[in-house]
Amino acid sequence: MSNSIIQLLVLAGIAIFLILRLRSVLGTREGFEKPPAPAPVQGKPDTRFEVIEGGVDHDIVDHVPEGSDAARALAEMKRAEPSFSVSEFLGGARGAYELILLAFERGDLASVKPFLAPDVLDAFSEVVEARKARGLTFTAEFMGIREVTLQEATFDKKSGEGEVTVRFSGELISAGRDKDGKVVEGSPTEVRRQRDSWTFARKMGSKDPNWLLVATGE
Repeated sequence: MSNSIIQLLVLAGIAIFLILRLRSVLGTREGFEKPPAPAPVQGKPDTRFEVIEGGVDHDIVDHVPEGSDAARALAEMKRAEPSFSVSEFLGGARGAYELILLAFERGDLASVKPFLAPDVLDAFSEVVEARKARGLTFTAEFMGIREVTLQEATFDKKSGEGEVTVRFSGELISAGRDKDGKVVEGSPTEVRRQRDSWTFARKMGSKDPNWLLVATGE
């Protein structure tokens, strides 16, 4: 073997050694590799996952003015009972108004007794008994509600009791007949407009979900 061939083999060996050495130090890249993400600049926090707390609670301000006493009371009720919803409450109040009003007109308070505070139950019972004493019987049909408006709300932090006053405007047909069946009050055909302001109360956070009717007015 000539000297020139030997020199070529030596040089080739050295080149292979150097290539293998570089691969072990630098590693290899296969396929497309994304460039490393730039380091965040100090003084500018990463806001990609920033959560903005607070803000307007539309469940409240959709029904009462923002910043009003009623709005603050409703917010306190929600803090005491996070699952409380003003919109759901008004939906329930709407149903309660129809149920209680019909029971009162028909003289059947037993069916709504669990929803009436003692003072309200006594006041309603006096009217029902007075009608019975006169020998009157009433029929009633609820036609619908035109208005359900939250008028006022208060919250007692010490007792945890919340009170909400709701304005209702409904329509019904009501007629009172004497023992001979003659209509002496109302009308069996004419629709009567009924306007009421009812106050409901409940201890927020209580296991009992029922609100009690504690006061009535026009």
